[in-house]
Amino acid sequence: MDELVAGVRDSGVRYLWVSRGDTSWLKDGCGDKGLVIPWCDQLRVLCHSSVGGFWTHCGWNSTLEAVYAGVPMLTFPIFWDQIPNSKQIVEDWQIGWRVKRDIGSENLVSRQEIAEIIQKFMNLENDEGKEMRRRARELGEACRGAFVKGGSSDVNLDSFIKDLSKVHVR
Repeated sequence: MDELVAGVRDSGVRYLWVSRGDTSWLKDGCGDKGLVIPWCDQLRVLCHSSVGGFWTHCGWNSTLEAVYAGVPMLTFPIFWDQIPNSKQIVEDWQIGWRVKRDIGSENLVSRQEIAEIIQKFMNLENDEGKEMRRRARELGEACRGAFVKGGSSDVNLDSFIKDLSKVHVR
């Protein structure tokens, strides 16, 4: 965890770090670019125009919120569904980069590697990053469009309710 904190700090990028419990050690290690808080409305933060990326363990709720917000992700899966979610983000949707190599102590990522990938990820002039951001934005627009009147979620929910009503009436 110390390598992770140092790598994020050493990247020189401004960031918000949400962590429950005792965070005094984390606040001490974050330097002047980081803000450590115990909780936030994650979707509200991700939808803010100043957010350029999201470091995530790839839990499904976090993944959906970042996709909805159109925010590219640095993935750091740990176990269970996080690993295939990371694969989906990085390989299928191409809206993120994987930080963590694989499970196992021999695959740990150094603070220097973490700092370098964050700097590259947040570099708005990087062509690979530009393309990733474009795809994330497009996927977010498609996702948000599904919820508007006449969007696919709206239409499918109406259809589902009509089908249930028919079954109930019989």
